Amino acid sequence: MVITFFPGFKWRPQLKLVQIASPENPLIVTSGSCLNDVTVAYETYGKLAEACDNAILVAHALTGDTHAAAHEQYDEPGWWEALIGPGRPLDTDRFFVICANVLGGCQGTTGPASLNPATSKPYGINFPRITINDIVRVQKRLVDILGIRQLAMVVGGSMGGMQALEWAVCYPGFIKAAVVIAAPGYSAPQAIAYNRVGRQAIMLDPEWKNGNYYGGAGPEKGLAAARALGMITYQSEISMAYKFGRRTRKGQFEVENYLDYQGARIVKRFDANSYLYLLRALDLFDVSAGYASYEAALSRIDAQVLVVGVSSDILYSPHQQQELVETMRRVGVRTDYTVIDSPHGHDGFLIDFHLLRPILVKFINKVLPVPSALPLRQWIRFRASSLAYLGARLVPEIQYKPAVIDIPQ
Repeated sequence: MVITFFPGFKWRPQLKLVQIASPENPLIVTSGSCLNDVTVAYETYGKLAEACDNAILVAHALTGDTHAAAHEQYDEPGWWEALIGPGRPLDTDRFFVICANVLGGCQGTTGPASLNPATSKPYGINFPRITINDIVRVQKRLVDILGIRQLAMVVGGSMGGMQALEWAVCYPGFIKAAVVIAAPGYSAPQAIAYNRVGRQAIMLDPEWKNGNYYGGAGPEKGLAAARALGMITYQSEISMAYKFGRRTRKGQFEVENYLDYQGARIVKRFDANSYLYLLRALDLFDVSAGYASYEAALSRIDAQVLVVGVSSDILYSPHQQQELVETMRRVGVRTDYTVIDSPHGHDGFLIDFHLLRPILVKFINKVLPVPSALPLRQWIRFRASSLAYLGARLVPEIQYKPAVIDIPQ
């Protein structure tokens, strides 16, 4: 079976694959196109309760994947390692945690690098245009196949936060809680402009070949440039100044070396066409699409919602989360709102675990109280083998006094 034509696909021992669409049960995406064969890659942590009521869906960001955390001592750490596992906020002794690669991705779920059954070649740019709504509907099919009748929570940052919000609007009654971190209710013009430049960088690379580059080098320079732009939007002025200043190395400013490094990394682990499609899905994101108004869409939510902003975020700035929160409260949605005071910019949701951890624990304890059969205990414990990795991630890179700002109801 051909999983993907993307050479950077990483098979993991705990990776699972399931078909969620077939010719008998096709997926009709928002654009009207039909996908007759959709496979979803996912990983799970913990055990599904007999009542199937302890499941949490973790939604990943733009270039994320299924591997949100390690499964055992010698496994590679995941991108949310500090938040998922025994005794951590997303406690795998208590919850069944699911993390699925998104539709359009390149780490196992059907996307542009997948086999098009109609042509026996990769889809390339013949893959249909997709939206965050399409991504969420694919996740819903996965959850249904797993026998889960209600999700305890959907949680994610950035594009993952958009998915959490979309879940709350699309499936009222199916999720008890949603956590939306560093994400807006719709993409603003500035974010769309950044993405436009990133896409142009890829498509102007001669090696892009109108998306038909599989089997060749591909648009490595274009994808590296697109990623460099993205990394700029994920930082803040203060974090750039502290990490790089005007220091130089090998004839370049240190910040230039950093961007080159990030570009070199992305071409090894992410498909350029997936990058194009997912950036466009970000642009198209508007939780009110298909409803009479923004208020009408948000009024559908009956889950309890936590919205978290990052004070120095220049991609999806805190005023966008504040607008979302004010609208939800105005239409009667039970909403908590917190801004973490971080110097790390948009990337704060992947770095500032020492700030996110207590916020998540407080919210989970409120909306998903610990069953009497489960004794309360220390929330955080670390495997000895993970201390070096976690220490590097948990200690802020900048000597900056962090704070958590709770916005009153």
